[in-house]
Amino acid sequence: MTMPLSQGPLAPAAARVRLGAYARLAKLDVWDYYLALPLAWSLVGFGPSALVPLLVFGLGTVCVVAGSVAFDDVTGYRDGSDAANYGQNAPARKLARKPLLTGELSEAEAIRFGWLAVGAGAALWVLAFAVAPFAPLWTALVAALCLVSAVQYSWGLKISYRGWQEVFLAGFGTGLVLVGAGLTTGGITGFGAVQAVLFGLGPLLFGVYSNTRDADGDAAVGRPTVAAVLSPLGNKAFIAALTVAEVALVVTSAGLGPAPWWFGLAMLPAMGVRVAQLRRGVGLGDLLAARSLGLRAHRTTTATLIAVNLILLVGAGS
Repeated sequence: MTMPLSQGPLAPAAARVRLGAYARLAKLDVWDYYLALPLAWSLVGFGPSALVPLLVFGLGTVCVVAGSVAFDDVTGYRDGSDAANYGQNAPARKLARKPLLTGELSEAEAIRFGWLAVGAGAALWVLAFAVAPFAPLWTALVAALCLVSAVQYSWGLKISYRGWQEVFLAGFGTGLVLVGAGLTTGGITGFGAVQAVLFGLGPLLFGVYSNTRDADGDAAVGRPTVAAVLSPLGNKAFIAALTVAEVALVVTSAGLGPAPWWFGLAMLPAMGVRVAQLRRGVGLGDLLAARSLGLRAHRTTTATLIAVNLILLVGAGS
């Protein structure tokens, strides 16, 4: 007698395959936005009272991002941009990251997952506000803006199809840090705001290299990223200007702003990776390597900011 698949030894393996497909749909391997939470915690000196609301807010963030990228995959699948950017004509891209293209998940399953994830994320964010020691109105407004823009990134209003992609990439990360700090202190310092902007620039400065690689596919479906709209030379100038702006923010905040005088020295390793990224991507045209360096620069920047906050905390207590 043949045993039904749902009862047989292959059922656990099949379930693992399905879970893996949903994990890839949620892009759980790209966790750089989630670093906003330990950074926000370091801004309040790793106080134990801040841990629970930040954990709840962080879990909600994972869900919100998972839903947003699921909707992005559905839209990319429907308009053909993912097939152009991840298909046989682009062998360097990992097709497995797109379970709709591989047929592992259907549109209906991806859409259902997206709404469930966003709903869970919104509920967790509300819970974070309920258990947080502070909940000023501005944090609720910033969190609402982050939630709405994440859902509408490539769904509904499709803001990334209306010229707002680069703004979202930087603004979402900045908003996460601001909300995290606001929930635990009720406010944000000048140096905290500088750190939030530096954090937000991270996803933007590896996203622009992906956009450069996907420029033809995005242009074909009417997704006006900077790379798709500008000439190759203009896009290179845009990326260089972003890099210069980040370095200028570090130098200016240390010399004239709220950062300690030695902040620029502390950030030298991260800025060195950023310059290497610019050389690799804009100078040599190796976009995939430049994107990888961008991830490294973002993570190095975040680790450095956390270390700087710890040093300031120790110095204030001595």
